[in-house]
Amino acid sequence: MRALPAEAFYLAVTAAMTSMFWVPYIVNRIIERGVFNALWDPYGDTSTAVAWADRMMRAHRNAVENLCVFAPLVLLAILFEKLSPTTAMATQIYFLARLAHFVAFAAGLPIVRVLLFLVGFGCQAVLASALLG
Repeated sequence: MRALPAEAFYLAVTAAMTSMFWVPYIVNRIIERGVFNALWDPYGDTSTAVAWADRMMRAHRNAVENLCVFAPLVLLAILFEKLSPTTAMATQIYFLARLAHFVAFAAGLPIVRVLLFLVGFGCQAVLASALLG
């Protein structure tokens, strides 16, 4: 059995983490509205009584949007054997930056959030450079 490259591991844990970002704000919605009303939302009214939950929804959307860039870069680096200690470190830093970005976004820390977003973008640039350079 072939060993999983670090880049694939961090792609997998980043995707798994992103797939769980909905849990806190949905639990909040259930607490605010009750189970039925939380699930029954025919008009897409997603506002909440607490600002952190609204910010968390936006952070989740941002994480999904960025995963759509990160994942193909990682998969192409694996496919074309462009892996290196630098790409491994970039994927690890990306995972940590996206986790911290989610927390900073939910906490309402805009400067920290933007800096963490830029760290994630830098990691994507490292992967793109490995592919194109």
